[in-house]
Amino acid sequence: MENNDYENCDLPSALCMDEGEPCAVTIPIDGILDLHQFVPSDVPNLLEDYLELCIEKGIYHVRVIHGKGTGALRKRVHALLARDQRVISFSTDQGPGGWGATSVELRPISGQKKGVQKGG
Repeated sequence: MENNDYENCDLPSALCMDEGEPCAVTIPIDGILDLHQFVPSDVPNLLEDYLELCIEKGIYHVRVIHGKGTGALRKRVHALLARDQRVISFSTDQGPGGWGATSVELRPISGQKKGVQKGG
């Protein structure tokens, strides 16, 4: 893969390596963040940026898919959400994914109407 191919790469960053450079992963800002394709060390910055972009787009209900596994990633996500001033509340999702996802309610920016769009 040549350096200019990274922009078009759709493989997870952990799998797309050429000379030590990860490729960019494009994810839609639609209120559903699936963390399966990211390495755990990317999660804090990714989650922070994703929530900011959701708020900017008027999406105040977000579903973060972290998987079931050992529960370590869920605990990490919950710890990050608990410290984030933009988060009104969060809870383990009771949907089809069960405790493999977390539902998050975000605080609207002043002047924006709450509930303009909903993700997930």
